[in-house]
Amino acid sequence: MTPVPVQEVEEAVRQLSSEDLAAFREWFAEFDADAWDRQLEEDILAGRLDALADEAIRQSQKGLCTEL
Repeated sequence: MTPVPVQEVEEAVRQLSSEDLAAFREWFAEFDADAWDRQLEEDILAGRLDALADEAIRQSQKGLCTEL
């Protein structure tokens, strides 16, 4: 599949009706959230967040964290 230039996507979005734009927004929000979730999962599995998790545990053990 050949990538579509961003400018073409932008122009197509500008031409959407109000109803289609609302549907596109809803679709894109879900698409973006799924992409975020996949990236987070990849980062967790690769250990990229281990240092942050360790620091959070240390802070919690010192009583420096609050619960909301």
